Amino acid sequence: MRREGVDLAADDALAARFVRDEVQRYSEHALGGSHPLLADEGAVARQVVATLTGFGPLQPYLDDPSVEELWINGPDRVFVARDGVSERVDLALTEAKVRDLVERMLHSTGRRVDLSSPFVDASLPDGSRLHVVIPDITRAHWAVNVRKFRRGIRDLAELVRLGSLTTEAAGFLRLCVRSGHNILVSGATQSGKTTMLGALLAAAPLDERIVTVEETFELSVSAPDWVAMQCRQPSLEGTGEITLRRLIKEALRMRPDRLVVGEVREAESLDLLIALNSGLPGMCSLHANHARDALAKLSTLPLLAGRNIDSAFVLPTVASSIDLVVHAELQRGGRRRVVEIIAPTGRVVSGAPEATTLFALRENRLAPTGELPARDAKFRRAGIDLAATLRGIA
Repeated sequence: MRREGVDLAADDALAARFVRDEVQRYSEHALGGSHPLLADEGAVARQVVATLTGFGPLQPYLDDPSVEELWINGPDRVFVARDGVSERVDLALTEAKVRDLVERMLHSTGRRVDLSSPFVDASLPDGSRLHVVIPDITRAHWAVNVRKFRRGIRDLAELVRLGSLTTEAAGFLRLCVRSGHNILVSGATQSGKTTMLGALLAAAPLDERIVTVEETFELSVSAPDWVAMQCRQPSLEGTGEITLRRLIKEALRMRPDRLVVGEVREAESLDLLIALNSGLPGMCSLHANHARDALAKLSTLPLLAGRNIDSAFVLPTVASSIDLVVHAELQRGGRRRVVEIIAPTGRVVSGAPEATTLFALRENRLAPTGELPARDAKFRRAGIDLAATLRGIA
């Protein structure tokens, strides 16, 4: 590598050739009795390539399509999740090796983790999300999470095939996206919110300009006119931080046809509501236990923006701006699926946005309730006869 001045980390094919040649050279010496024989040349070659170009002993799990998340609680406590079910793996690292792997993962991100900034959120080159916490925030060891994203799920049809969604619900959601509805995707951690957002965006018209803003890059959008932005941590001097609130404001200057916020947690919800209330179609995700809890939470989070914001403004804005809430759950056994779809009516009743349940679980299946959204103006503007279309879908 030094002699030829190459960077094997940037060229997997070149790395594989270098390693193959070196393993072959080693084996030839071993046959002459000068080195121990290799029990499995292929396994050795894969291990060396992973060390040179990937993330060492973690790389086989990152390459395994059945593994959706990997986390390290301590050097000898490494876990993975497959289909929503966690298991401990037979892998023992050292403290130094864990730190080295994290530094390698962060190398291309421009982010850091140290005593002054003990948390870090970053996107790996393959789109996976990395989260790290170090002592003395953790008790003794570095805590590392790598969340992978299933690239095979590209649209609503794939969610139907996996059993996460019914054909009727997918058809209805596709109509909502194409008619410019504002959609809130809710659920607990690991319930599939980001995957659902990506599938919904796949139903958007191809000529739409989509702008997505996230804390770290997670969304994968196939639209040709797509701009993705992520937050930035402050520098060592405490300057240069870019927040979600700032990104939402900047996104509005970029002529979006649809604005997507990966996840709202705090005061950025106010900026999103203001954008949606201006007539700009949008989507976002939110942690919540139920669909109606998501509406209640979205009615509370904007109050964090300042004392001059009160519920008299927020509640009617949520009721009028959000057109649909899609709630997903991670169920026992690791199955992820949509369990409820509701549509706010635009009214505030008893201090909460009123909503109609459109789809709900019946006999363990997501089925239409027979109710129609109280507001159909966006459907009519898109030339959609909702009642007739739903009858055709059913």
